[in-house]
Amino acid sequence: MSLLPEFHESSIASVKLLQGAVYRDDTKAWDIILTNRSRLESYFGRVGLVLVIDEPEGFAYLRQLEEHEFPDGYDRMPKLIRKSRLGYDLTLFCILLRDELRRHEEQGAEVGRCIADLDDLFVRLRELMPDAEDEVRSRKKLDHLVVRAQELGFLRRLPSEPPVYEIKPILKARITADRLEELKEQLAVFTAARKETLHA
Repeated sequence: MSLLPEFHESSIASVKLLQGAVYRDDTKAWDIILTNRSRLESYFGRVGLVLVIDEPEGFAYLRQLEEHEFPDGYDRMPKLIRKSRLGYDLTLFCILLRDELRRHEEQGAEVGRCIADLDDLFVRLRELMPDAEDEVRSRKKLDHLVVRAQELGFLRRLPSEPPVYEIKPILKARITADRLEELKEQLAVFTAARKETLHA
């Protein structure tokens, strides 16, 4: 006699969500999420997770309950999802990616996928990096940042040669439009101060 409960299709979506963001183009998982929204919200809510579904953008993901959202007793629950600090270089790269996503949206939704222009990003990245870094070192750093962005689900490599990368909409959940402007302002101040120090 099996100790497992009777199988329900929501389990497929649960596993997908625990692996990362789910997008509309994963039609099977996406349809299951929309059909079983209440069941999934209840399931994940028991372990302190919130199911976020952005239907207009076409993605869903899990986030940890914030402290001000804790029901009684939930403050004692270990966290399943922890916010990780991105570090200066990765934050800088994500700001550039998010800005590309913003510009893409301003062109209109009919444009389709937002494809990262790595050569353009490399030029913009170098402009914000210390003058002491040569082109080879900067390129290696960009390659590393691309890998990290893929691991975080912000970039997805498309099946083509040479490599082409799509900027994923989940980045909008990590960096909102308002937050993007704040970060760009902070970056401008920080970069100016950093260059003054280097040239002092």
